[in-house]
Amino acid sequence: MKTIQELEEKLATPSEALIKDMAALDGDIMLLGVGGKMGPSLARLAMNAIKAAGVDKKVIGASRFSSGGLKEELEADGVETIKVDLLDDNQLQQLPDVKNIIYMAGNKFGTTGNEHFTWAMNAYLPGRVAEKFRNSRIVVFSTGNVYPLTPVKQGGATESMAPDPVGEYGQSCLGRERIFEHFSRKYDIPMFIYRLNYAIDMRYGVLHELAKAIKEGQPIDLTMGHANCIWQGDANEIALRALHVCSTPPAVYNVTGPETISMRWAAQVMGERMGIEPKFVGEEADTALLSNTSKAMKTFGYPSVSLQQMLEWTADWVMQGGESWNKPTHFQERGGKF
Repeated sequence: MKTIQELEEKLATPSEALIKDMAALDGDIMLLGVGGKMGPSLARLAMNAIKAAGVDKKVIGASRFSSGGLKEELEADGVETIKVDLLDDNQLQQLPDVKNIIYMAGNKFGTTGNEHFTWAMNAYLPGRVAEKFRNSRIVVFSTGNVYPLTPVKQGGATESMAPDPVGEYGQSCLGRERIFEHFSRKYDIPMFIYRLNYAIDMRYGVLHELAKAIKEGQPIDLTMGHANCIWQGDANEIALRALHVCSTPPAVYNVTGPETISMRWAAQVMGERMGIEPKFVGEEADTALLSNTSKAMKTFGYPSVSLQQMLEWTADWVMQGGESWNKPTHFQERGGKF
């Protein structure tokens, strides 16, 4: 994995299971908030799966498109685009009615000091979207941050654990879930709550941050000593296949890789491949932000890209000076301040 083209092609290659699911899906697909980290590759993956399935279906990406060039890139890949400020209700109501909605809009980083906007995006807007798309099925992107930190020896929070988010970002995301659930029950809207922990590709994510610190000789704080992560392509697949699993009340699934990853071990594996000894500070706490994904693994199968493969790809990418999005995950944060 040496070029952005190779990376994008890998992210956008559908599995046979996804192709089969797209063939069986009725209606077009609209991604609300397509301009984020995962949205563009998810839209391309959907287009490629639809083409491979030989069906006639639109993929529509809606976003503010504040970063230059993305709108045109998506259109070149066959994705229809709509420039929209979702918080402007007049603009929201003018969006076309589409059978399948993937809701990716939200705010995380910069929450501290701008809490009002995060709550508007994460807890107010979902109600407006649910009212607008009451005749659709909706996959709702959420986060493992709705859970408290759990003991590492426990194996991660399961979906049956009561949410208890730390900090206003996690609280607002629980607000998003509750508001969508209310309208799912009110209007009988089939939904899927998608609680994601740390999707990665080579340009960002937990493993990228570790590799970058190793290369730059920066010490790695081990206090948040364990994490989960999943290849972004696999996370995208689950989001699309989840359209077949929507229910009323909403289905709730944790989405991440199956391993509880030791940050010390992951850094040592990448450091050995990079030929650099990692530097560490602190000691691993007994608790971490972890999710148990046995439910998702049973429904969707195990990820196609293994943890070892992600470690090797990321180490090589960073060592060769591959592109970085410089968007830290702040996975070390234990107080919920983002």
